[in-house]
Order: sequence, then structure tokens, then C-alpha cells
Amino acid sequence: MLLWVSLLVLAPVSGQFATEPKSVVFLHSPWTTVFQGENVTLTCKAFHLDASEKIKWYHWYLLEKTQSETSGNTHEVHESGDYRCQAQDSPLSNRVSLLFSPANLILQAPLDVFEEESVILRCRAKANTVLKTIKLYKNEKVLEDHTVEIAVGMLTDFHIHQASLKDNGKYHCTGVKEDDQLVSSNSVKIEVQELFPRPVLRASSTQPTEGGAVTLTCETQLSPQRPDVQLQFHFFRDRRSLGSGWGSSPEFWIRTIWRENSGSYWCQAQSMNPSVQKQSQRLQIQVKKVVPDIRIYPRPELVFEGQELVLICSVNGVPGPITVSWYKKFKLRTERKLHTSSKTEFKIPVVQNSHDGEYYCVASNSHSSFRSDPVTINVKVPVSQPVLTLSPPGTWTFVGDEVSFDCEAQRGSLPIWYQFFHEDVLLMKIEATLWRTMSYRFFLTEEHSGNYYCTADNGLGLQSSETLRLSVTSKLWIPVSDPSLTLSHQPFQSIDCLGLLVPVSRPILTLRTPGAQAVVGDMVELHCKAWRGSPPILYQFYHEDASLESSSSTSGRGASFNLLLTAEHSGNYFCEANNGQGFQRSNTVSLSVRVPVSQPVLTLRASRAQAVVGDMIELHCEAQRGSPPILYQFYHKDVAVGDSSAPLGGGASFSLSLTTNHSGNYFCKADNGLGVQQSEVMLLSVIVPVSRPILTLRAPRAQAVVGDVVELHCEAQRGSPPILYQFYHKNVTLESSMSHSGQGVSLNLSLTANHSGTYSCEADNGLGPQCSEAVTLSITGLTGSRSGPVATGVTGGLLSMMGLAAIALLFYCWLPRKAGRKPTFDSSRNQSASDPQEPTYHNVPSWIELQPVYSNVNPNRGDVVYSEVRTVKVENKQAAASDPELLKNTDSCVIYSQVKGAYTAAPKPQLLAASPPQR
Repeated sequence: MLLWVSLLVLAPVSGQFATEPKSVVFLHSPWTTVFQGENVTLTCKAFHLDASEKIKWYHWYLLEKTQSETSGNTHEVHESGDYRCQAQDSPLSNRVSLLFSPANLILQAPLDVFEEESVILRCRAKANTVLKTIKLYKNEKVLEDHTVEIAVGMLTDFHIHQASLKDNGKYHCTGVKEDDQLVSSNSVKIEVQELFPRPVLRASSTQPTEGGAVTLTCETQLSPQRPDVQLQFHFFRDRRSLGSGWGSSPEFWIRTIWRENSGSYWCQAQSMNPSVQKQSQRLQIQVKKVVPDIRIYPRPELVFEGQELVLICSVNGVPGPITVSWYKKFKLRTERKLHTSSKTEFKIPVVQNSHDGEYYCVASNSHSSFRSDPVTINVKVPVSQPVLTLSPPGTWTFVGDEVSFDCEAQRGSLPIWYQFFHEDVLLMKIEATLWRTMSYRFFLTEEHSGNYYCTADNGLGLQSSETLRLSVTSKLWIPVSDPSLTLSHQPFQSIDCLGLLVPVSRPILTLRTPGAQAVVGDMVELHCKAWRGSPPILYQFYHEDASLESSSSTSGRGASFNLLLTAEHSGNYFCEANNGQGFQRSNTVSLSVRVPVSQPVLTLRASRAQAVVGDMIELHCEAQRGSPPILYQFYHKDVAVGDSSAPLGGGASFSLSLTTNHSGNYFCKADNGLGVQQSEVMLLSVIVPVSRPILTLRAPRAQAVVGDVVELHCEAQRGSPPILYQFYHKNVTLESSMSHSGQGVSLNLSLTANHSGTYSCEADNGLGPQCSEAVTLSITGLTGSRSGPVATGVTGGLLSMMGLAAIALLFYCWLPRKAGRKPTFDSSRNQSASDPQEPTYHNVPSWIELQPVYSNVNPNRGDVVYSEVRTVKVENKQAAASDPELLKNTDSCVIYSQVKGAYTAAPKPQLLAASPPQR
């Protein structure tokens, strides 16, 4: 009872009932057809059934409905019709149809027939009915293999082994009485039912995050008519078995799942008795990479100098315990670990301008580490009071001079807007995004005398510089004709011997890099110098006609400008020099900034989801960043298998025609001369289709006989496991078995005559089934090789017990001959000593063959039956046990007799044509 309740609770192996399960009716005995006068006991089983609970029973016959109630769950009936039961709070059961037949011959069948079960169809005659022959029909056709001959009607069982859909049909049996009258039974409809449906695999999540847990459930539902059947379950990923193999639980727990565990999952469910195995569809599970998220308080755009900054590393989905490390990235591709703690929070109590930069966190547990994307912190610093300076220095200047006002705020977040004023009139407004100093240059006239100042503003408050006074006067020229004059005015600019300013020559632009190649992250110096020209000289740097920076030189050494290279800095550069006498432009210099390759990504491109021997696959390696040309190299198990160059960038491919040796780990490397980067390792599993299997039959002797145990062994010499093997007899499935080791599987058969015929097997590992050649198995009945030793042993025992008994027996058989009756033995026919198939009796005169004939004798058709074994002389050996006329031979002698009841429950011989009595 406890097993029944457990079955109903777990019947839908996972999930919940949508409705309360129905009650179920069971029969004792199992037949739906019995003779009138007999009884059938019905048992009602239901969910939450209380032993003291009353059960309602309903009976329908000829449109008449009756109702009864029992205090227990059993009900004994003796009338034909449809029966249903109902337990309290449970729905009505399905109908069960019973037939109490008045006929002389009935065919009995069980209430339900399920796949792969062994089924008995019992052809049963009334006690007073004597039949000579019984035959079984399916769909009005005789089943020749089930034709039997008996002496009296009683019971004849017909067996269906491993029932399948081919056994569906309408059955009945017939018998022939002694007066050759034909009697026919009722018809029985056999419909083979599914023991349980194909399982469905479900997962608690099909897109879990790595490091999390996943529960797999193999859902199916046993038929409530088979409460004693136990199911086992087996789980797989791709072609790998999960766990320890078969188990009773329909659930499988993956406590920690990682990205490499992504794949195709499926399950199998099987029952042991009967042996039924079914496989679910495949379920794709894609494990998502865990990327911690950084939250910033306050928001990044509101981080001001002097405030507290809080960074929180969100690690949802990462199983603990974890530690969190914080890193800050600096220029020139450097980084530094700032802090490690079990807490996810990182605080900077007082933010300063130096805290600008990129931050990221790494969450680690005992299995793996997870890195977040970087976040950029720009600390908002209000501008300090700017300083206005004049270049060249001095407050006395002359008409025609070029001067430069430089406005600089020593502190303040970029960008900064600078404004230049003359007597409170705005002269220029310019934005500084890279440098904190901006310049305003112009050539002086007398109107430029007056007060100047500048302002700086980055949105956090405007600051003004102090005022600077500038006086502009006319130039004093020294006459060339009177070289004796001395300079009495010191603030003159440089003059040549004639007292004239020297215009600048064409400047030369040079690029100074730390290495032979300019690489992203390098600091490059651009230097511009004019070899001739009166100072001060104003130098201006340009990139693709866009002004970068200007700088004044009073020493004649030129000017420099530094760049922290990015990929965007590639292009043409030039500079201009100007000392007020006209500007000169330098030659153009090209700068090619090379980008190191990023970590390449290796992908496999195949024509199908699984890589199979003989397929052509393409390994594609590509780095998302990197200056060409890029050399790609492909590796299999740390051995280089090929390389390819990408002269214009992008990726490269390498093709393989797959063999079994190509299974293993693959990775690729990318190199453009600035450092080698390696991809992540990718596992390639090459699957081998199964070869044509070989079916072998292993028997204990050269000629298989009824009762032998024969082993059918099916094995494919090649093929990736697991391999599903199926055995067939006359194209009908016998059994299927899964091999997870790649070896073959076996099926043992205890032979009956029905097992004669052709056998084959099939192997399939998901890449297409292969069928073996057919093997024919011929089975003979019980032969002399088995009965000979028994007969000889019996004869030897008789001789050793009493020689006189043998003489008396021979004398008893000789008397009828002496009286002139037909001789019992024909001495003209001797048994061949070379025939091993028939027993040899050495105590019979003249080598006469005695053939034992077995019969059940019912004198006067009464209630007493006794068994006799007679020895008769026959000319046809095979007819001895099949010709009822031999039983009437008065020349035979009885050598064995046993009295028993006519219709007792004593063991009965199986009356199958394929299973003759044992000698």
C-alpha cells in the first residue's frame, strides 16, 4: 500500500498534479473473461486511501446501473458488465469490463498489456469438455507456431514475449472435440500500451550564470496500472555521462556550473522489469559569464574634490565566500592593486584630483575569478585663480612686436574655458581640453596699450586673474651710416649688423619616440626648430591641419610638444615658426601609431553542431584590435599545426579534414611584432560514426535446441560512445541497450521453438544507425543428445536395481505376441549407432527401438486422471509424441503410471508446440 501511495505521489515524476488522480481497479485473478459460476475480486486503489474508508462501486449492464458500497477496498463480483470504483475525494476510475461466459471454451487475457511485457493468453475449456486440438487466431489468421495438441480441454497458455505494437489485434481460440465438432471462444482485443511516455528534460535555468547551481529533472509518468514498476534515470551532457550512472532519482543537481559546462543535455529513463528504455529530447543550456557590476556613490558626474567616494562591486550570481580586489589603471598600460577584502565596498574618504582614472574590481571564490568592466572616475576640481603672463616678459613693448598672453589655472578639472579681456572687452574665448594653459597672440599697435586680464571656468565657478598693464611705444631705429652710435635703449629686439630683424628660416620638425616604432601608450615628443630668425619665435604644431599647441622660444632652441599616443594620433604632422617677419612651415612628417594585438578569439566553423570524422571544419582566429600585418598561429595540444598572415588586418582561418586524432584542446596566437597574445583554449570532440555492427550467436552446442541459453552479442568495431544497440528477431525489436564504454552488448535468450528465425542488430550513436547482417538461428525440439543420457541413466538404474524386473517386463510384453497378436517390435529396423539424436537402449533384444509415449488418461471421463508412459514401436520417430492413435495401441506396455486429480492445481505441462514434455 505504501508503494502504491508513493507511486501516485511521484507519478508525474516532477511537478504537481493539475487534478486529483483517478482511482484504479485491479483484478484478482487477472482475467477479464471467466466461466459463469466463478468469482472475480476487484480491488480499488486511490490516492490518500484510508483503510476504514468506504468505497463506492458502480455496475453497468444492458443500460442498467447499480451502485453498492464496501467498507474495504475489495469487492467480489460474479456478473458481466462494466465496473467502476470511487474512493472518497477521488474521481471515478476507468471502466473495467468483465465477461462471465456460459460457453464451453473461453480465451482469457489480462486487463492491461504494456510494452515489453510477457503476456499469457489462456485458452480454457470447461471441465466436462474434451478437446483434441486447440488453435489460436489473431485477426482471423491461425498462429501456426501456437498450434498444440492435447488430450483433454483444461488450460492451454499462449505466450507473447516482449509485447509491442505488432502484437495489437483481435484474438480468439478454437478447439476440436472428439466428435470433430468445432468450438470457438470469445474474442479478446489486445492493445499494447505505453508503460511510460518519452521523458522530458527540464532545467531550473537554461541560461544560468557561471558559479551557480542548476537542477535537472527527467520528467515522465508511470502508468498507475503498474504500481510495482521502478524507474531509473541517467543524465548526459553532449555524449558524456553525468554522475555515477543510473539512479532512482529523477533529479540531478549540478551544484556549481561553469561556462565550459554549456552544451546539450538529455536524460534516459528505464524500467527493469519489463525492460523499457526511453530517451528525452536534447535541452540546450548556455552558461552566462559573470561580469561584476560597479556602482558609484555619488554618481560619476558628481564626484567633487574633497568628498567621500564609495565604489561597490556587485557580484550577483557568484557563490560565496568571495574576496574582492580593487585595481586602478594608469597610463602607459600599467595598473595597481588598491585593496582586497571580503567586503564588496571600497571607500576613498577624501577624493583628490589624483584619484582620476579607471577602476575595476575582481571577485574571486575558491573556483574562479570574475573581472568587472572598468569605470572612469573624473574628479571634479574647481579651477584655481588663473595667472596671466606676457611673453616675451616686460611691460614695455613696441609697435609691430608679437606678444603672447598665457592664461593658466594650476588646478581644475578639464575642460576649462579661458577668456582674454582688454579693458573689460572680450578678446577671445577658447576651450582647453588637454592642457591647463592657453595663449592669445597678436601683433602690437599703439591701441593695444592698457589693462589685460583673463578668466577660467570649468563649470564649478569662474575665477579671474590679476590685471596686467601693457605699454606700447614706437620702435627706435639706429642709422646705418653712423656705426659709432651705441644702444641707449635696452628693450630692443635682436638686430643684425645693419640693425634689421632676421626673418625665421623654414623650421624642421622631428619626432622623438622611445622605440623604433610608435606604439599606443608611448610618449612622443614633437620638436620644431628654425635655425635662423630673430627671437622670440612662436612655434605652432599641427596634426592634419588641426592646431595642437603653440609655444614661444626666446633662446633659439626651438620648441617641443609631447603626445601620449593613441591609435587616433596616426597621420601627418607639421609645424610653423613666426617671429613677426612672416611665418615659415616645416616639412610634413608622417606618424604611424601601431596598436598591439588584443587577445584573439578562436571560433570553430562546422557544417553541423557536432564534429564528425570526415567533416571539414574551419578554425578562425581573430584579434579585434591590432595593427597589421598580424601573424596567426594555430595550436593543437600545444603543437603548432599551421599559421596564416593577415596583411590587412582582420582574422585568419585554418581548415582541417577531421580524423579521430583531431580531438583535443585548440588555441591560437596573434602577433604583430608588438607582443604575442593567446586565445582561450577550446575543446574539440570529434565523434566517430558507428561502423556496421557484427552480430554473433554464442550457443553451448553446434545445433541449438529448445531450453538452451543462447547469447546474442552485437558490437560495432568503430564509433564514439554512448552507442545504443537494438536486437531484432524477424524485424521485430527484442531489446535495446546502451553501451557507454564503446564495447558491445549482449542479450541472453532461453530458447523455445518460437525463437527460430533470422536475427539482426542495430547500432546508433546519433550519427545514423547501422544494421548488421542477418543471422539465422535454427532450433530443434528435445533431441537425443539431451534425452539419451537420461534414458540411459534410467535404464541403467533399472538394470542395477533388479535384473529380474527387466526379465519380467520383457516377458509381459512377449505374451501378446505369443497369442498371435501384432508384434510390438519390428526387428527388421535397427537404430543406427552413429545417430546421436535418439536414445539407445542396450537392454532390448535385437536392438529394437522403444519409443516412450506420454499421455494423461481419464478413464470414463471421471474425476481421476493418471499419467502413463508406454513403449511402442514406431516407424516415424517424430510422430511418436504427436499421434494420439498411438495411445490406443494395445501392443504397447506401460512402464510408468501416476494417479492425480482431474482438475487439481497440480503443475501442468506447458502445451506449447515448441515445448514438448521432458523425458
